[in-house]
Amino acid sequence: MLIGTLRVEFYIPDNRSLKGKRKIVKSMVDKVRHRFNVSIAEIGSNDNWQKIELGISFVGNDRRHIDSFLNKILSYLESLYLAQLVSSRMEIIHL
Repeated sequence: MLIGTLRVEFYIPDNRSLKGKRKIVKSMVDKVRHRFNVSIAEIGSNDNWQKIELGISFVGNDRRHIDSFLNKILSYLESLYLAQLVSSRMEIIHL
């Protein structure tokens, strides 16, 4: 069994409130969950209204498929243009 994880950090330059951030986070999480059927959640910077940290995980049995799938998710998140991508880190764990 292989577990693919993706940690993504975004910056929202024009945001001035937690309410605005929550709206963007909810939109990103709902769209990714609906389109790709993966586990996704906000994992950090909960009280920082200009920074979003998302964690995504996907389980499979083929390393290339997991890598490709997580890259598609990352590209999709960027294509939403809801926030600026700051960094991403992908890891595939073999259990």
